[in-house]
Amino acid sequence: MTRYLSAGGGHERSPDALRVFCFPYAGGAASTYARWQRLLGPGVEVLPVQLPGREGRMAEKRFTNLPALVDELDAELGPELEHPHVLFGHSMGALIAFALAERRLLRGARPAQALLLSAYRAPHLPPPEFAAPDATEHELVESLVRLGGIPQVLLDHPDWLSALLPIARDDLKMCSGPGPSGTVPLPMPLHTFAGTDDLLVTPDEVRQWERYAAGPFELRSVSGGHFFIRESEAEFLGELRDILGSVATSRGAGNGALR
Repeated sequence: MTRYLSAGGGHERSPDALRVFCFPYAGGAASTYARWQRLLGPGVEVLPVQLPGREGRMAEKRFTNLPALVDELDAELGPELEHPHVLFGHSMGALIAFALAERRLLRGARPAQALLLSAYRAPHLPPPEFAAPDATEHELVESLVRLGGIPQVLLDHPDWLSALLPIARDDLKMCSGPGPSGTVPLPMPLHTFAGTDDLLVTPDEVRQWERYAAGPFELRSVSGGHFFIRESEAEFLGELRDILGSVATSRGAGNGALR
């Protein structure tokens, strides 16, 4: 398996399972999705994507340019993406997932069965800015705490926190740099999610992803702030399970484990 993938549950791989590639938010890592395999069940294979410069890849140089990252993701994940799959991303991860889906469409590669984008503005809007590029460490931490992006365990361990901040800064550079072209509407179903109390991204800003959908589009609201995937995990995974069940049924899998 490629260095970009972190297996979601230590389970035996099933050739019939729908693969769910999960991209992290700014400052996040593959461990964000560590519980999802167990909670979503055997009908899917949860594949958290581990970007360079975090957790087990801490020694590797981080990307600050989205097109360069997407080029490498396309090359590294290409063989895995030749199986039935969906792409999911939260916040920055939504931007990455969309850019990867667009790149593969433009080069004629196998498309995703569906694209699931969570808590991020549509690409034609200014990127969300929860901290100024030159923010001090204190200001950056304050912004992350306000949005719910720093678990209490990190606040209790300053050394862990100091390791997180450079990752967050580089990810913010990537979000504010060159993005996807947005010139080719995507043919697969486009499912979006917005937090009811998100202080960074409004439901209307998430809804504007509709202009990039050539196929079905929907917006689902989830209780909580910007990090509702953690705050309201059970509610969100219920919505996700419903969508993945529909995707599995539409491709003829009919796997009741998602229901």
